[in-house]
Amino acid sequence: NTTTIKNFKICSNFPTVDIATVGSTMVTSDDGSAEVNVDVISATETHVNLLKTVFDFPAIKSLLDREDFSMIYDTMHGVNGPYAKSVFVDELGQPESSCMNAIPKDDFNGCHADPNLTYAKELVKIMGLDRNGDKIDVGGAKVPSIGAAADGDGDRNMILGTQFFVTPSDSLAIIAEYAQVIPFFRAQGGLKGVARSMPTSGAVDLVAKNLKFDLFETPTGWKFFGNLMDSKELYDGTDYTPFICGEESFGTGSNHVREKDGIWAVLAWMSILASKNTDSTKPLVTIEDVVREHWAKYGRNYYCRWDFEGMEAKGANAMVDKMRAETAINTGRTVGSYTISTADDFTYVDPVDGSVTKKQGIRFLMSDGSRIIFRLSGTAGSGATVRMYIEQYQPDPTKLDLKVASALEELVTVALQLCDIKTFCGTETPTVIT
Repeated sequence: NTTTIKNFKICSNFPTVDIATVGSTMVTSDDGSAEVNVDVISATETHVNLLKTVFDFPAIKSLLDREDFSMIYDTMHGVNGPYAKSVFVDELGQPESSCMNAIPKDDFNGCHADPNLTYAKELVKIMGLDRNGDKIDVGGAKVPSIGAAADGDGDRNMILGTQFFVTPSDSLAIIAEYAQVIPFFRAQGGLKGVARSMPTSGAVDLVAKNLKFDLFETPTGWKFFGNLMDSKELYDGTDYTPFICGEESFGTGSNHVREKDGIWAVLAWMSILASKNTDSTKPLVTIEDVVREHWAKYGRNYYCRWDFEGMEAKGANAMVDKMRAETAINTGRTVGSYTISTADDFTYVDPVDGSVTKKQGIRFLMSDGSRIIFRLSGTAGSGATVRMYIEQYQPDPTKLDLKVASALEELVTVALQLCDIKTFCGTETPTVIT
């Protein structure tokens, strides 16, 4: 009925309700003709109780209590601080020092609360890495076994091992691979469906093919995942749940809620590690061990995203329009050592409600499986962000330990040539690389 509301009234003398205290407050009008009940609830308690039904907290606690295991979770002065303390300190018995920057602040303490190698620099240094994800000299300091970061509203995550960065795309694939160790999925007969946003690497595709999960490639935006989760319940269609989904922009989640859930991803990784470390007398199986085992089985999707922030919108739009107009002539073209098997502008037909979403990103799909993708965001105003995604699949077991920049060097050169961003936007230097 929101579209039919003509007016609304405000009670200017409504009593002040203490919203810092859980409980109910009954307010009655002076003449006794009306009353309203105001309930203050603990969102933290509600979500933590949900997480306790999803994960095996005792198993995770056994992992955390190992002498050779330690953790740190940087909530970057965002809303996840109280949730982190409730889970890791109150429920799992870890020291308060394991929750870093855990006091929410309106301005995120003057920092940019984005969980990536560039902006979570304090955590990244503690984990023994630089902004490129390369190891640094820690001078003998003890590096935690797992480090994680959350963004301002707590729905995104970054996962780090000891001097080791897990890409969001690999994180999604590995959580899907090990979903069976998480009670939420195991109790429902196992994972059924997985989805990724189109720019996210194809690592999870390989897992889905091997384990016979339903697989979906959607535009960027969690609403597309939500439709798939609700296919049975709301549309009387196919039931794809239990379901796991994720985006390369550090968002991961499942159908336990209809949104990304940063702390869920951290607990998922801890569940994987707990399943690998049931015998405390044996050496610790680390995050790096898990990822390298995954690469050995499936191959490695070398991947990076370049963000060109603050570009002039007119030039950025003209650049994308030119690539869009040239998709036909670029298909079949050879650039460097790559042949473009398909150049297109991604269109998504929703399998649940049949809706069509167009112009979701310019794609260059190479004959060897490599991909170059361009998307714009924030083009309505004076500034725009050009996002360039580079992916190359490497199945050769002797080439799984290359530096990402080296592995993607030629493909990046090809991408810059195809978009000609220097001409349209005046630079080939990104603001952020993730």
